[in-house]
Amino acid sequence: MYKVLGTVLFCLTIWSCTDDDYLLDTGLHEANYEGTIWDYLNDKPVHFDSLTKVIELAGMEELFIEDSITFFAPSNPSINRSLYALNENLYRRGRDTVSDLGQVNGEVWRELLSNYIIKGKYLARDIPQLDTTQLDAFGGQGFISLSGRPMNLGVVYFDAGGVQYAGYRQLYFSYINEFSNDEDAMINVPVASSDIQPYNGAVHVLRYQEHSFGFRASEFVSRAISAGIREEEDD
Repeated sequence: MYKVLGTVLFCLTIWSCTDDDYLLDTGLHEANYEGTIWDYLNDKPVHFDSLTKVIELAGMEELFIEDSITFFAPSNPSINRSLYALNENLYRRGRDTVSDLGQVNGEVWRELLSNYIIKGKYLARDIPQLDTTQLDAFGGQGFISLSGRPMNLGVVYFDAGGVQYAGYRQLYFSYINEFSNDEDAMINVPVASSDIQPYNGAVHVLRYQEHSFGFRASEFVSRAISAGIREEEDD
């Protein structure tokens, strides 16, 4: 089985109804980060050491340093979940399992990681309402990711005290399975921490409990196997 790659419990957070607040379960924190997106990710290895390794394997470090982007960051447990699915598949086939991220082809990491990146800076306040039960009325907003794949962003307004849409609000990032007005048309992933603002854009951290890297673990498994698994190098 693969090594544990910085798996941690990433605390659930939501953004508040005021535009400038950055809400964590430990209280209000400054949303601005004095550094680039790459600096921010490297500054939090407990949550993102697997992710930064993936970015390096994909050859995308400069993008996170120089370009203006909005990044929906999958934390370590999301990456580990997809690797676990890959190893289960390899084990059933009687093949050696993956013990290092570098055994997966870098192009696979690049293709799937690009789904999480949108050019330009978008904060939660810039995104319209999403109601997955009423997509015609509240469909969020479509975006094209760096990979060229259509994605969707939306803010879900929760109910409170029996009043519709009166509760807290949470940003969702959605992978579009098919173009239809159906709940199953999108894989909706809630954002745990939103509106983190390094120098070159915005970071929204995806809630790991609802997410596997690649949006579908089966997609990651299929691509990784098709691209070829490298043998583990001796230390």
